[in-house]
Amino acid sequence: MTTPRLSALHIYPVKSLRAVHMQEAVVEPWGLAGDRRWMLVGAGTDTALTQREHPRLTLLAALPVGGGGLRLTAPGQPPLTVEPPAAGPLRTVRLFSRALDVLPAGAEADAWFSGFLGVPVRLVHLDDPAVRRPIDRDYALPGETVSLADGFPLLVTTTGSLEALNELIAAGDRAEEGPLPMNRFRPNAVIDGTAPWAEDGWRRVRIGQVSFRVPKPCARCVVTTTDQDTGARGKEPLRTLGRHRRVGSGLLFGQNLIPEHPGTLRVGDPLTTLE
Repeated sequence: MTTPRLSALHIYPVKSLRAVHMQEAVVEPWGLAGDRRWMLVGAGTDTALTQREHPRLTLLAALPVGGGGLRLTAPGQPPLTVEPPAAGPLRTVRLFSRALDVLPAGAEADAWFSGFLGVPVRLVHLDDPAVRRPIDRDYALPGETVSLADGFPLLVTTTGSLEALNELIAAGDRAEEGPLPMNRFRPNAVIDGTAPWAEDGWRRVRIGQVSFRVPKPCARCVVTTTDQDTGARGKEPLRTLGRHRRVGSGLLFGQNLIPEHPGTLRVGDPLTTLE
């Protein structure tokens, strides 16, 4: 039997921008190092902007540079390097209706993003992930926190389940939209070598030398219908997930992870189920 292995690692330095592909990544208590420590908020609302409302965000890239900074690129825009803001007055913003305190990145970055999107936005930085944003207490141990990810430190998907989903799409009435690539689901970790939907039964896993709790499956949203190369939208995979992977109000694909301790993940690491 094939040993399941980590086949891909991704971080998203700015929430809802393009993925950065990694060969190895440090696991911190709140997520992979450099993952979703920045995000955009509306200049008038201070509410998080994501691909849900602005699918063109996928055309923007943010590459990590030394010291926690970013190198920003976008079609038709001059590149811009942004450094983490120095300690200063915090700004209260909202992410999925919850308030949290962040540091503003500054006017130059705000103008760069606003010019591309055509609406006034601000770039903000999560300066202290150890204290700013607790994980939902229904799933967390005391003191556990998360970066600016949707809800949990990491998201894992499996190629076996993607292949099964693509077979279902091919058999449906939107077959022309498939097969879908894994980047539609914006995972941090991708596992090869499992049976389809094997992750439904995971409760604790070890990837390499790092163990994780598996608190709940990931309910998917309209972002999965967004082509991550062009920003164009379709109907899949939500139509097929709605027919075959609906549990309550959730359309499920992938599992959320909470690290049990720090460590390093490397592409090729084996996955072991612990419970």
